[in-house]
Amino acid sequence: MLSVQIFGVKNSSATRAAERFFKERGIAIHFVDLKRKPMSPGEIRRFVERFTLSGLVDNDSKAWIDAGLKYMKLTDSGLLTKIEREPMLLRLPLVRCANLLSVGPDQSAWKTMAQSG
Repeated sequence: MLSVQIFGVKNSSATRAAERFFKERGIAIHFVDLKRKPMSPGEIRRFVERFTLSGLVDNDSKAWIDAGLKYMKLTDSGLLTKIEREPMLLRLPLVRCANLLSVGPDQSAWKTMAQSG
């Protein structure tokens, strides 16, 4: 049975949209609430290898600006530490289906995932 793993936060409209998209298609969802449990280093590395660290963060978000990161230069490890503490810095949701990955509200990638089963 096809299933997806969604990394996000409950109060993110994009995360809820991903959940709704897959539920409507009868695809099993494993939701990881990043406010309760940060991503494992291996999961983060998988997304970073595909999209780069700068491709994962939402540097136009309120969380990015409120954290003062607009004017700060951070090392990758420093940025990863900040992401662990504040998942809203990410372009949510992060979705994984087998070897397929997506970042942010990417319905075309979600459709590809839904058709992969």
